[in-house]
Amino acid sequence: MTARRISVPPTAGLALRCADLRPWGDKRLDRALAAWLEVDEVLLECSGTSALVLALRTLQQLAPDRCEVVVPAYTCPLVALAVAQCGLQLRLCDLSPDCLDMDGDALDALLSHRTLALVPTHLGGRVADVARLLPRAQACGAYVIEDAAQALGARVHGRSVGLQGDIALFSLAVGKGLSTYEGGVLLARDPALMAALRAQHQASIRPHLAWELRRSLELLGYAAAFRPALLDRVYGAPLRRSLARGDWVTAAGDDFGSHIPQHSMGAWRQRVGLRALARLDAHWAQAQQQAQQRIAQLRTLPGLEVVEDSPPQAQGIWPVILLRLPSAAQRDALMQAHWASGWGLSLPFSRVLPDYERYAPVLGEAMDDPVPQARDWAQRLLAISNSAWLSDALFGQLLDALRQTMPPSAAG
Repeated sequence: MTARRISVPPTAGLALRCADLRPWGDKRLDRALAAWLEVDEVLLECSGTSALVLALRTLQQLAPDRCEVVVPAYTCPLVALAVAQCGLQLRLCDLSPDCLDMDGDALDALLSHRTLALVPTHLGGRVADVARLLPRAQACGAYVIEDAAQALGARVHGRSVGLQGDIALFSLAVGKGLSTYEGGVLLARDPALMAALRAQHQASIRPHLAWELRRSLELLGYAAAFRPALLDRVYGAPLRRSLARGDWVTAAGDDFGSHIPQHSMGAWRQRVGLRALARLDAHWAQAQQQAQQRIAQLRTLPGLEVVEDSPPQAQGIWPVILLRLPSAAQRDALMQAHWASGWGLSLPFSRVLPDYERYAPVLGEAMDDPVPQARDWAQRLLAISNSAWLSDALFGQLLDALRQTMPPSAAG
């Protein structure tokens, strides 16, 4: 009998339970998330990208003479699409050679009286050093929007990420920990700015039956398929087809449509998220314990860098373990050999923003922004799933593959 193929999910998402899907009960996910994040109020949006669009449109009203948005050159293409949908000009900031934060010198060269906002990213659950950027933003009068789409539950100085900048957004999409299949969370630490976000939400966000029906069916499908017996059919098989075509953009999940829908989140999906939220702290605690054990093993491999949180006193979450390999050739060799092996290997994003041909029309002049350090990160970075499905035996196989990819001489 042929052994059943297992695909480890690319991130440590929180599995839903049958009891989560009940169509009755409390639906105020926004209130529960506000209490969980220890803030007075949050807004629920239909996606993290929609939350970014709403934030940018709010800031446009507050500072109509500003038109540029500075983002890391290595970030989700949806960020660029959100900026374009608002009619704003994107500027790409190079990354630091030592961490995934925006490089200070490169940022200084981009900031001006035209800058509306900076959008630092907490990538893969790792905490960015937002405090380092704040004086620069304040000096030129720009806002700071923390992109914490992949960091719901991460903390710095004992408080949730997102509370150092002016605005924060989180994602409730598949694989982000807590999931309503698609969803977003938006907040501001200043009451007046939060009131402006709320007013923009009330003026522009409406229910949309077709979109809500689609997302509800997708959430049901996710709840049913997120198990070892089925995930290979809905995730592993499409991944292998993309890789067989040599299409790393689709394999990495970077192929997005140009239009960003905006609508409210329905009551049933809020109820599902609310029930799952009660288990999120325990889920991340278990993920952290597993990650630390595996990081200790990964650090025995010469030449391999485990990406950590940037600021001191930060406690990120661990949906994945991010690794930087010594060279692009070694990273690509590992991915070509084992991306389809079912071990939970993935790329956070397949390339820097200027290197996606399909997004050139929305990047505009930003295509010419020099980002050599970000490109180096994009070419050497990979993610290992921190899902509990990645058993010790499978992780051992992955370690062996890494050893073969990076012989001891890599340390030199």
